[in-house]
Amino acid sequence: MKGASGTAGDTGDSSVAANVRVRVYPGTDGEVRGTVVEDFGDLAGHVVDIGENHIVGAARRWAVALDAGGLVFVDSDQLVAE
Repeated sequence: MKGASGTAGDTGDSSVAANVRVRVYPGTDGEVRGTVVEDFGDLAGHVVDIGENHIVGAARRWAVALDAGGLVFVDSDQLVAE
């Protein structure tokens, strides 16, 4: 998996952006459709550790509202524009 710090071009389709229809997990049994609602861009990809305590893993770049309901956070290599 590529890091979340990549650009929209990591998908091979630079048209991924907020308010764009996408397929999440394309080509897998878990493929779903939705609309990008947020691009965290440079804010994505930072792990939070305080001393020996792991607080949270790296954030994902894209927030996608799914057609079936719900919200997922994914990296650029996990979605493609429709």
